[in-house]
Amino acid sequence: MRTPRGRDPPDDSRTPTSISADRANGCEMPKMAAGCALARLDLGEERGARSTFRDAYRRRRCIVPVDGFFEWKAIKGHKAKQPYAIAMKDGAPFGLAGIWENWKEPASGEWLRTFAIITTDANELVADIHDRMPLILAPGDYARWLGEEPDPRDLMRPFPAAPMRMWPISTRVNKPENDDSSIVEPIEVATDAA
Repeated sequence: MRTPRGRDPPDDSRTPTSISADRANGCEMPKMAAGCALARLDLGEERGARSTFRDAYRRRRCIVPVDGFFEWKAIKGHKAKQPYAIAMKDGAPFGLAGIWENWKEPASGEWLRTFAIITTDANELVADIHDRMPLILAPGDYARWLGEEPDPRDLMRPFPAAPMRMWPISTRVNKPENDDSSIVEPIEVATDAA
């Protein structure tokens, strides 16, 4: 899953649904080309949030404003995946739950700020193509997500599918240099990709 400005190639080796710390560099969050990663927090009763993200989850939550995101559907018998755009039916922007971190890049000594978008189980709409999706916050939950509460885990649930839409788009989205509005135009898909 990717945000429109933070795309990665759609092969499985570069599409994490969870990430771990880059211990070799001593970083608390991995450095990503677009400054963004995806994070699947394990908030089970026994373990709590993964230690990689525990402090950021408790103290450094953020909201990432977007007007849509991309997901790729695996097509049985095909190497290529079909990309989809997912947004609100009314075209309104929405907020994705995130966490952020500052860390010093060991080689350069430069301080970097990175963030990760929290994922959750897919809702009924997105479940047709993937089992996870970004954690979309309802506007009424923004203040609580950004507040002092150390564990607002009840907000970590799939966003309702009713106000959302999803449509197939061109594989042009797979190349970052194709950064124009035409990449989100709907396309017809072959019957075996639907």
